[in-house]
Amino acid sequence: MTLPYAILLPVLTVLASLSPVLTFARLWQIKEWRCDRLREHMRENGWWRQLFGWTRPMIVILYLALLCTVYFVLSLLGFGGQLLALGLETKLQWLEAVTLGVLTLFSILQSVTGRQRTPVWTRKAIIITALSLGLLLITSLVGLAIESHVLPILPLLAPLFVGAAWMIFLPIDRMMKQRILERAQTIRAAHQNLRVIGITGSVGKTTVKEMLSHILKDTGALTTPERVNTEMGVAAWMTKILSSEPADSNRLLIIEMGAYRTGEIGLLCRITKPQYGIITYVGNQHLSLFGSREAIIKGKGELFASLPKNGRAFGNSDNDAFDALKKKCVCPLTAVGTGQHADIVATDIEETPTGIQFRALDTSFRIPVAGTHNVTGALLAIAVAKEMGMKPQDIAQKLQSFKRMSRTFELKTVDDVTVLDDTYNSSPDSVRAAIEWARKQPHDKKILVLEGIIELGDAEARIHTELAALAAPVFTEAYAAHPRFLSYLKEGGFGSRAEMAEKRLQKAEKGSLVVLVGRLSPKVTVRFI
Repeated sequence: MTLPYAILLPVLTVLASLSPVLTFARLWQIKEWRCDRLREHMRENGWWRQLFGWTRPMIVILYLALLCTVYFVLSLLGFGGQLLALGLETKLQWLEAVTLGVLTLFSILQSVTGRQRTPVWTRKAIIITALSLGLLLITSLVGLAIESHVLPILPLLAPLFVGAAWMIFLPIDRMMKQRILERAQTIRAAHQNLRVIGITGSVGKTTVKEMLSHILKDTGALTTPERVNTEMGVAAWMTKILSSEPADSNRLLIIEMGAYRTGEIGLLCRITKPQYGIITYVGNQHLSLFGSREAIIKGKGELFASLPKNGRAFGNSDNDAFDALKKKCVCPLTAVGTGQHADIVATDIEETPTGIQFRALDTSFRIPVAGTHNVTGALLAIAVAKEMGMKPQDIAQKLQSFKRMSRTFELKTVDDVTVLDDTYNSSPDSVRAAIEWARKQPHDKKILVLEGIIELGDAEARIHTELAALAAPVFTEAYAAHPRFLSYLKEGGFGSRAEMAEKRLQKAEKGSLVVLVGRLSPKVTVRFI
């Protein structure tokens, strides 16, 4: 082999592999480097498309077809195995270089056009990406020495190299994680006087966290930041904030706790040692990862089971999982709800143009948030604040100035179009709440834009079709951001009134209502508002 090809081919192999490596690393990072979430994403969206796409396989297939044609013709002519003698080896290396060059050009175009997706450059992402490219370079050098014809195939196998890099890094990653968790447990044990409130649930935990933080802000309460609710995120956050706290501090920590399977809330509780626990509502979110609704209830219930006897639990008695959750408590439990069987009951519930209002604890509460489904969340925050020693009247005054987090059932007006933005997250219950809220609105034209709910497993079609059946009488038209959810809208009752969001060519008419549900990208929402 000539020197130029010996240098050019490995370099082109790595460059051609860069784009698929970055794309797959980003996808896995979004799924928190978890095999279970990645597997479910592949199952829902198709393995081939997610791993290989379509353009690169077509280029490689064309290359293989040309290569096979050359060998076939030579075989017919009786020159099989005589590439070197015929001087064709260099020409085939040229074919390999051209194929890799085309793949590299495609990667460059992805970047130039802004379509290239890259991971957030955390230390883990940098290490795995660098390892992936290093493995590709080593494999290309070995392939060059043994059989250079395989090199144009390597960029197609980039996801496998990312997987191999992840496996190589896994023992180190686990050791680092264990060290972070142990450090967090140690520093938590050194602060015995801390008061810790744990909050979990399928929906509403972020809203309750923000409400409670707003009510208790004058006490110096510290709250986990946005989207920090896993064991690693919480451990790192708690270690950071407690490092500057004196050992005898009685600071109040409000900690959101998320989970995808049983055991994860329990681990969070072992790290944080909460004395107070709030379970907002148990639905079917992440059903495919938990495995069953019973497993979801068990997983969320680990918070109540972890509370000490002198602690206190707070639950939503309107939830059908409440009775099962209540049995897990060894401490007193305060039930809130809209029925007479709760300890704190909301009555005279009403939605006004400025928010929701209701009565509880002989006090009127007015909160500037949309949706009466938020009443039980507000009751949980009220119940905890009362436990902390606040008077109901003071709590009510605090809640009047509450501003909910953006994109969580956020009501706004854009160019005379009313918009309900619930794109922070998505679950069957949050979609159902958005539909019920829209049903009560006076607008003649109502538009539903749905991203779709992931990780529902075999229940995906049933749940989406049921939601579409609820929405069809309410909305004049519906749009799906993902093609696999369009059929559910059509079958659920929208029929021809349902289309792909990408086909929307004009913004919503003035005076109409647009309901945005799920993690919709700005490219989708800009088509409507």
